[in-house]
Amino acid sequence: MLSGVMSSILGISLSILVMGFGWVLSFKMMCDREKNSPFECGFDPLKSARLPYSMRFFLLAIIFLIFDIEIVLLFPLLISVLMMYSYKSILGCFWFLVILIIGLFYEWSEGSLNWVH
Repeated sequence: MLSGVMSSILGISLSILVMGFGWVLSFKMMCDREKNSPFECGFDPLKSARLPYSMRFFLLAIIFLIFDIEIVLLFPLLISVLMMYSYKSILGCFWFLVILIIGLFYEWSEGSLNWVH
């Protein structure tokens, strides 16, 4: 009983210490417009937001997201194939991989994966 109370007191005091430390660190030392502005992709946040950017970069980012989602779908599929050695699951995994490889070759032949000409 005593060790439970002591561990509770230790946990509460440790959490209060961490919250206090975070509160002290969260103070802004200098309020500067440039420091408080968001920074993304190397664009200067103080200039116009309508600067053109490379459409190839956007296309490559979309292709990356699509293939990333396909990989996320592929992991559970492979685990289910390893768990149940059924003909249907192996055939489904095979067709999924075939469609994925056909899409990759199509993007490659179209030239979408070439970053620099």
